[in-house]
Amino acid sequence: MAYTQKDADFRISGHEPEYAAAAEKHAAEPDVPAPRVGELNFDEYTQGGLGRHLGVFSTIFLIVGRIIGTGIFSTPSSITSSTGSVGAALLLWVLGLLLAGSGLAVWLELGCMIPRSGGEKVYLEAAYRRPRLLITVVFAVQAVALGFTASGCIVFASNMVLASGKTASEWEKRGIAIAVISFITLIHILLPNWGVRGMNAIGVMKVVLLLFIVVTGWVVLSGSVHSVQDPYASFHNAFAGSATSSNLYATALFKVLNSFAGWSNAAYVLNEIRDPVRTLKIAAPTGLAICGVLYMLANVAYYAAATPEEIASSGVTVASYFMEKVFGTAASRALSVLVALSAFGNVMTVTFAQARVNQELAKEGVIPFPTFWASSWPFGSPSAGLLLHFIPSLIVIVAIPFGDAYNFILDLEGYPGSIINFLVVAGLFYLRWSEPHLHRPFRVWWPVAVFFMAGQAFQVVAPFIRPPGGKGDTSLPYWLYPVVGIVVLVAGVVYWGIWQVVLPKLGGYRLVPEHVVLKDGTTVAVYKQRHD
Repeated sequence: MAYTQKDADFRISGHEPEYAAAAEKHAAEPDVPAPRVGELNFDEYTQGGLGRHLGVFSTIFLIVGRIIGTGIFSTPSSITSSTGSVGAALLLWVLGLLLAGSGLAVWLELGCMIPRSGGEKVYLEAAYRRPRLLITVVFAVQAVALGFTASGCIVFASNMVLASGKTASEWEKRGIAIAVISFITLIHILLPNWGVRGMNAIGVMKVVLLLFIVVTGWVVLSGSVHSVQDPYASFHNAFAGSATSSNLYATALFKVLNSFAGWSNAAYVLNEIRDPVRTLKIAAPTGLAICGVLYMLANVAYYAAATPEEIASSGVTVASYFMEKVFGTAASRALSVLVALSAFGNVMTVTFAQARVNQELAKEGVIPFPTFWASSWPFGSPSAGLLLHFIPSLIVIVAIPFGDAYNFILDLEGYPGSIINFLVVAGLFYLRWSEPHLHRPFRVWWPVAVFFMAGQAFQVVAPFIRPPGGKGDTSLPYWLYPVVGIVVLVAGVVYWGIWQVVLPKLGGYRLVPEHVVLKDGTTVAVYKQRHD
């Protein structure tokens, strides 16, 4: 049975009793079908899984818990080092917030128009339908290969070692990071509802922690902390020494945007959100606003307690250094434990959402053995999708040197994401032109979408501009992370070409999708070879 987009909105919003009246009301209007998204129809896509168990509060903290993770406690050092001045660094945080807000507005329009789990995957499929399955495969390769949570595990390990006051070898830190990703994966597999409760609890703790840092910064600025001689020293000649290389700003902006990453987190799990259109409109802006205000004030607190040079040299434990400057070593160790817990919560949230993305990709049949990866057996959780997320995270933790791992991972995750985001905004404009009558409960102001698009274009080009001295923010070549990011996307195109074009021609067959319903009610597209 075919449903209009308006029909779908009424049905998924929990207003089934109103459905008949609404359908009658709109009977005089011509049916405007929803944009075709992937192989499955709307009902097939949304059935199965855990059901609608996330309300406004849980959705807000799904976003807050994803945004407040490791970035604000770790990246101000490398951002200050790249930009060269306090003023430039703070402006970059403002720019990052504006870009995140404009991106959120774009995602709100698309998410309210197509309220299905999957985020960018769904929006790309709606706009780029030819060649068939190409955009889905490219996104799938990028999402699976780079959808890891290694950076949060690394920050957890670094802060726990710092809190212990001991020195740990690189492999001991790796062991801690591996234990974290393993434990969180098991929690989400075996106790999915407790995983959500844990994310909410740690999300509240993160907000309280940032509020404590902000209030401490106010106390420092009042001149009441004797260990800080001049709390305004960092703000005198705030732009002195600012970097002039666009590469350095692009690299720093990647880290700022990664610190705000998570504003789109609810879009990945819309199938599990009650009244998704209404909830998305409330939860997404609220979550980003909470984080944006706290981030700006926390940065001011850091610079009040330490000079830009001290911040730049503090590494991934900048928040602990802040506490040591203000309260001493014991407080620094205590905060390290709290930052580690924040990183732990971030890994929980990312793992929760990414596993759902993996499951949605498997439903479309673009991942080998789709019925296995899409299954929610045996505990009603996307256990196979969690495993598919665990594997690349484990590889990255084991393979990349810890000294360069954190910054390189952030850069590598950000670059292909900018290309994907650019394509999503372009797709939004295409859908407005090609299907102007689609039901859009929210519409983004087009200059806002253009601003976000321009920001993504800058992020795509600038990393190839040679920085001063030819050295980026790691010991690796400055051009390595964008090249690796592009290689991952090209690998998606190659995989699609081999699967959809080369092998069928050589084998004399064509691929025909067959819809298979799993035991938990999930529908999966399985592509069968048909010889004509």
